[in-house]
Amino acid sequence: MKSALAVFALLAPAMSQAANYSAATVSADGVSVVRLTDAATHTEVSIVPSVGNMAYEMKVNGKNVFWTPFKSPAELRAKPALAGNPFLAPWANRIDRDAFYANGKKYNFNPDLGNLRRDGNQKPIHGLILFSEWTVVEAKADRNSAHLTSRFDFWKQPDLMAQFPFAHSLLMTYRLSKGVLEVETVIDNLSTAPMPVAVGYHPYFQVHDAPRDKWKVHLSARDHLTLSNVLIPTGEKKPVAFPDPVPLEGTQLDDVFSGLIRGSDGRAVFSVEGGKQKVSVVYGPKYTVAVVYAPKGRDFICFEPMSAITNAFNLAHAGVYNELQTVPAGGQWKESYWIAPSGF
Repeated sequence: MKSALAVFALLAPAMSQAANYSAATVSADGVSVVRLTDAATHTEVSIVPSVGNMAYEMKVNGKNVFWTPFKSPAELRAKPALAGNPFLAPWANRIDRDAFYANGKKYNFNPDLGNLRRDGNQKPIHGLILFSEWTVVEAKADRNSAHLTSRFDFWKQPDLMAQFPFAHSLLMTYRLSKGVLEVETVIDNLSTAPMPVAVGYHPYFQVHDAPRDKWKVHLSARDHLTLSNVLIPTGEKKPVAFPDPVPLEGTQLDDVFSGLIRGSDGRAVFSVEGGKQKVSVVYGPKYTVAVVYAPKGRDFICFEPMSAITNAFNLAHAGVYNELQTVPAGGQWKESYWIAPSGF
């Protein structure tokens, strides 16, 4: 018979704790959740590795910075949908046909595999791994932060490789420090050819101390991309003509921006503000594009860090887009973005 201490050890959540920070793996409604806590700023981040490694809560003083319609992780897992902080890979947003170009070669998708998501115009959208299960590498706290690192081995999935034949692995780290959440992504190209990079995130944010039509938005960009009637960039762009800040009353956004305005640290800052509450989203240098989505009648706004414009693979091949990033064979791509709430 196991001792009472041994039984307690099996039932207790796995936890790493140091100073103000802790990282704990707990069961919530039968779903394994990793919680990162910063006691000094009363901030708690909850992540579900089994559903796209998605962070669905970032609570500051009990108020969720992320928007989600789900009441529990079990509901999220049972019927996953875009909410919280979804990761889009190996491409974000739309591709204009059932094929893409890379390194001068055309690759056709196989719709019979059943792993293509499609938008309302039947365009492939948001990649292949949106709600896939990730493997936890480490959940740990030290005196400076609490973090979760998870891995997804794309190269081990034959149905994924059949659609995007570039062997690679992904590491995602959520790092909570001083009330700010860093989301770091690492791509290791394990293939023998350069791999194009068009990944991104689609996080949903909210503030609670003002109705949606009283929110004010800061857009840190110079260029506003022209989109077709199916939301594909045409290659044209114009200067951003929105006021600063943009009042959301009477305004609907589903726009793509480039030419991001950066500080001396190479980072660009987008934000939404209610009364006193504010969420700033900080883009690292390799996130060169921002999609901003704020539909009328919905109490959220998305500031989406993107490594490339929509349909980047095919627009680059057509000579319309010359900023597509690639990872050399055996090389690595690494970038972060940060979520900084205040006034909560």
